Amino acid sequence: MPVNWIALVVFIAAFGFVTFLGFAAVHWRRGDLDLLHEWGLAGGRFGTLVTWFLLGGDLYTAYTFIAVPALAFGSGAVAFFAVPYTIIVYPFVFVVFPRLWSVAKRHGYITAADFVRGRYGNKWLALAVAITGIVATMPYIALQLVGIQVVIAGMGVESRGLMGDLPLIIAFVILAAFTYMSGLRAPAAIAIVKDLMIYITVIAAVIIVPIELGGYGKIFAAVPAQKLTLAPPGPGTLGSYSAYATLALGSALALFLYPHSVTGVLSSSSRHVIRRNSALLPAYSFLLGLIALLGFMAIAAGVDKAPQFAPYFQQYKANFAVPALFLHIFPAWFAGFAFAAIAIGALVPAAIMSIAAANLWTRNVYREFINPRCTLAREAQMAKWVSLIVKFGALLFIIGLSTQYAIQLQLLGGVWIIQTLPAVIFGLYTRWFDAWALLIGWAAGIVCGTWMYWVAGTTFPLHLGGLTIPGYAAFYSLIVNIAVTVVLTLIFGLLGAVRSPDQTSAADYV
Repeated sequence: MPVNWIALVVFIAAFGFVTFLGFAAVHWRRGDLDLLHEWGLAGGRFGTLVTWFLLGGDLYTAYTFIAVPALAFGSGAVAFFAVPYTIIVYPFVFVVFPRLWSVAKRHGYITAADFVRGRYGNKWLALAVAITGIVATMPYIALQLVGIQVVIAGMGVESRGLMGDLPLIIAFVILAAFTYMSGLRAPAAIAIVKDLMIYITVIAAVIIVPIELGGYGKIFAAVPAQKLTLAPPGPGTLGSYSAYATLALGSALALFLYPHSVTGVLSSSSRHVIRRNSALLPAYSFLLGLIALLGFMAIAAGVDKAPQFAPYFQQYKANFAVPALFLHIFPAWFAGFAFAAIAIGALVPAAIMSIAAANLWTRNVYREFINPRCTLAREAQMAKWVSLIVKFGALLFIIGLSTQYAIQLQLLGGVWIIQTLPAVIFGLYTRWFDAWALLIGWAAGIVCGTWMYWVAGTTFPLHLGGLTIPGYAAFYSLIVNIAVTVVLTLIFGLLGAVRSPDQTSAADYV
């Protein structure tokens, strides 16, 4: 496919504008960027509107724009699990995360591992939470590049070899530069532009594409019947029903445990901002439902049968469904606008994720175990350098490995990050659990979840008597984690185990 110069020029212009915003953000709500709190959390000054854009840009990534419709295109109705899980998560956030914000504000915590260290007085448990966050985040950052790869290829730019990697390298060098300079302020400023572009793109798509294809009735008629609904359970199994339910619930419980989600929450100016956003963010869930429909529209448009797109579907599989749909339906200038929205949608979460990973490494590994006497300026400088290393590692990851492996590791990241739930979420309400029991439960969950994923993939078939209940490996392994933690807490209590002091008090959480 020849280079689509009109789309490419629009894409470069939009990308150049957000690059300018990223560097200019250093002057926005100025603070001392030689302090980690200012660089990594923007001083905790973001109000309701900025936090809404930041969390939206943080959680609804470029890969969401590509992967959810791709799943609908390839597998059908199962892709819509993303809609209920983002509905489930916000009441959970409304109740739980203002408590984390309050205690973090009172004690100067920057990461979830900081809170665990203060609550339980156990640096090894805090280390487990920190390392889990970093490891689970790395492939997530790398996977944002898939969105950029796909849309760059869609504009006819060489997608293989050095020339194929060069646009990614340029994009991440730019990302690294403005993140280093501006910290969290850069993705917050860019998120406002990115979200507006995404909304314009999706609203245009759900109005214009059906008109071009003859209406929603013809779109759904073109989708194979087996893709329109979940497959009914067979004899002795709950089949796709239990898999769908546990995937939605497990994903909801895991989403705000990711370091970039915690960073977005702790950058808010008050606990009331978090609650307001819990009420406002479901607007993105509505958007996500519309995005998923793009997969069905791509089926109806028959883009996978168009000869000019065949090489790209061979390389990117169903991930090319949305770019192909836009190229097929829209004029070149709007396709370039939409592709820029997707690519910018990769930069925002990638920046926040790298900042969050740098915060964890600096606070909970470097300061705790390597250089306990480091100055505040040294701490911030270390975070800046680590954020560069994280981005460089993610870039090597996606260039050096096949995309399919990155996707698998990202799914495994959900299995891992959910194992921090007992220490973080339960810890916001009670100190009853023993720190060493939590650490052993975490290890049991990590091992069990990894094994489940290794033998069965995302969905593990649990056999109970004569009934098979397929379920998300993260959900089942979390149950193992909690069970081990509860039993060992009781045992350690009976043995009279001595507990470290709790740095927090009940008043800190309200």
